[in-house]
Amino acid sequence: MVKNGNYVGVVSRLGSNGEGIVKTEDCTVFVPYALPQEKIKYKVLKIKKNVAFGKVIEVCTPAEERIRPKCPVYEKCGGCQLQHLKYKLQLKLKSQIVKDCLSKIAFVDYDVPSAIRSDLEYGYRNKLQLPVRAGEFGCEIGFFAQNSHRIVPVTGCPIQPEWCNRIIAVIRDYIRRFSIPVYNEETGTGLVRHVVVRDVDGKLLVTIVINGRELPHSAALIEDLKSDFKQFSLFLNINERNDNVILTDEYVCLYGRKNVTSSDLGIKFEIGPGSFMQVNDGVRRKLYQDALKAAEITPDTTVIDAYSGAGMLTAIFASKAKKSIGIEIVKEAVECADDLKIRNGLEDRMENINAPCEEALPEVLENARKNGDDCVLVLDPPRQGVDEKLIDCIKETLPDRILYISCSPQTLARDVGLLTGTLVRDGDKLIKSDGNGKYELVSVQPYDMFPQTKHVETLVCLSKKSEKHISIDVEFGESDGQISLKKLQKELNEQKLKKKTTYKDIQKWVEENYGFKVHTAYIAEVKRDLGLPMYDAPNAVEELKRPRSHPTAEMSDAIKAALKHFEII
Repeated sequence: MVKNGNYVGVVSRLGSNGEGIVKTEDCTVFVPYALPQEKIKYKVLKIKKNVAFGKVIEVCTPAEERIRPKCPVYEKCGGCQLQHLKYKLQLKLKSQIVKDCLSKIAFVDYDVPSAIRSDLEYGYRNKLQLPVRAGEFGCEIGFFAQNSHRIVPVTGCPIQPEWCNRIIAVIRDYIRRFSIPVYNEETGTGLVRHVVVRDVDGKLLVTIVINGRELPHSAALIEDLKSDFKQFSLFLNINERNDNVILTDEYVCLYGRKNVTSSDLGIKFEIGPGSFMQVNDGVRRKLYQDALKAAEITPDTTVIDAYSGAGMLTAIFASKAKKSIGIEIVKEAVECADDLKIRNGLEDRMENINAPCEEALPEVLENARKNGDDCVLVLDPPRQGVDEKLIDCIKETLPDRILYISCSPQTLARDVGLLTGTLVRDGDKLIKSDGNGKYELVSVQPYDMFPQTKHVETLVCLSKKSEKHISIDVEFGESDGQISLKKLQKELNEQKLKKKTTYKDIQKWVEENYGFKVHTAYIAEVKRDLGLPMYDAPNAVEELKRPRSHPTAEMSDAIKAALKHFEII
């Protein structure tokens, strides 16, 4: 195989970036925009040891899963990688990406379910971010081509809502009409660098990133925006740096409100031009709802939210738990979280700490445990994953359960391996271990936060392993009344200690086998009727003060079947 050579091959599967993989005698070839089982003609662009990278010249036999991309510049723009693949297969691919990362990086074999779908396959993004550059024909507004800073000019984008098209048209017309100088990366000259827009419930926060302090004819731009949009604010972001950083902390509001108000899962919050927010509103809400369920919150639960940012998740948990404590190193973010706490009347149930997570976590856990609280740790780190010091801290302090929200399957798998013990550090390297860690993997669920792209969001649940001990007081030997050590050893080898069955286990079994959900109160009632031992909940008296519904005959039968399955009856 040689560089720039043309070859014919059959795609065996998709890689983690959505590219087709062709196996040859010499090497593995990664070819973007090719699908499994397709026979393709491809050109080799780069060779590195036993790996090569190519591009499709011709699809000889298209796969059934192949569809026509909606975007006219799909293969030129670097934003999307999967528009040529039916959406149902995109969801399976993202599940496979997470599964492969867990297997290859963490040495954890887990049957990962299909990714939770987005209600919107296109037009789902609430944020637009476009570079503006001086091009051959003057002002160019678009996206960077993959692995380059070459602008692919666009008039719109299928994964953006319709307002994106109008924003681009208005700003391009304004720049051309007044001959506004646009940024040149090579010389560091020019004024307009980027356009960044956030949509919050139909209210647009429009930011023009400039290499200077003032925007000429800004009043005319405001009037142009008024003709197309009813609710918007216009900001300048001052960025005179000579690097690739898009936004600085310096904003100037030229028109409209500095912040807009919204709500999520009952929590009211304010969003400014620089605030972080997941780009897919529908999937974000699904993810947060599932995180609440997975936390298994009781009246005695303390939630500790590491990497808490502006406190949105902290507040959501605070509305349900005994207490929710956010830990964040960025002071400005903690101040926003404090405002959020006051805005939602959570002063008694929400606390925000400005400190490195590994420094604050031990004391927070110690205080919660003094009160007998059940402790849940939420991890929502940036793409690089959980800091090594925090991983070590978690392994020492041992919160009861961990919820890990990740936008990077690779770093997620690494951290899961370190927590479950399938990976250990050996200097600067990570090596395979025996899996004898303090945590076990309970569940993995991917979410398609970014349809048409290779990116995937994942929620992982980990639970602290229970330490079980057996005390046996016997005489060993072979005579009457004595137990054979050999026989005992054989019996112990043949038997496994049964894991304690939880209400969650019963709920899951019923749903999988009967197709409906049952409340924990129904399970408790069936167990009570059967004379099974019950946990005396501290809030039981309060529950009895309220009218209580009862399980139907069908529900009772299903719960009894589950109890038999788990050998409780």
